[in-house]
Amino acid sequence: MEIPTKKIASKIEKFLKREVKKFGKSKPIKLTTFLVGQATEQLSYVKIKAKIAKKLGIGFELVHLKSTPSFEEFMNKIKEKSQDPTTTGIIIQQPLPAQLSTESLYEYIPTAKEIEGHKRKTTYTPPIGLAILTILKYIFTKTRGEKDLIIDIQKERGSFKKLFRNKKVVLVGRGITGGKPVGKTLTEARINFINVNSQTPDQHLYFKEADVIITAVGKKILAPEVLKQGVTLVNIGLRREKGKLKGDYDEKEIKNISGFYTSTPGGSGPIDVLYLFKNLIDAAKQQK
Repeated sequence: MEIPTKKIASKIEKFLKREVKKFGKSKPIKLTTFLVGQATEQLSYVKIKAKIAKKLGIGFELVHLKSTPSFEEFMNKIKEKSQDPTTTGIIIQQPLPAQLSTESLYEYIPTAKEIEGHKRKTTYTPPIGLAILTILKYIFTKTRGEKDLIIDIQKERGSFKKLFRNKKVVLVGRGITGGKPVGKTLTEARINFINVNSQTPDQHLYFKEADVIITAVGKKILAPEVLKQGVTLVNIGLRREKGKLKGDYDEKEIKNISGFYTSTPGGSGPIDVLYLFKNLIDAAKQQK
């Protein structure tokens, strides 16, 4: 069964609109996004964020550096925007050019404004991780209410631990925008999991026993013959095939063997972006 991620995203969006109305009156909320280069896909992701910001009633500022700056120049621009009192939160659109591709950049953003959860000492859970937890919560607990769907990881650790105690969870991938933040979130939620990657031998043996597989690779890695009947599949990875966006499995191939699965495009993506804005709203509350 395809997981109704559009319906889940719609419920979260309604909740966030109410939150913005409540907390955005005294001081406007604004997201500042850094983009380096002119890659078409990166520009499209930024446009999606700008569109959702507008729908929620949140300000959006794009700092677009069309040519690659030096590390020092980029660092100074980040620090400058970080000190702007009108900036509620800052994100850096990934991936970055190789000479800028370091997580140390996030240390130049104040903890209160680094809303993606990249800093070593952070108060924010990665949005993609929260999106995955929300999808799993929707499937395994039948939670449907707008407010109830929103993850409160501090309060729900015990329930997640209990819920997945007897389930085998496999996470595939370890990238900065996918596997790594999801793994961090699963650990924070006290969900035991096995993390496999391209260097893991005999991956199919882990897949065959898994009750839940979360994929964050960007190429086709799953086929029906390596899956257990009734497995839940949640995809993050994206790839292009004949001009179309696809995930880490072919939905037509796996739909009869999986119990639940996310589709691509769509899937976890819109929920991920909404949780970015949930973290931004939380940042606004902290800064008042």
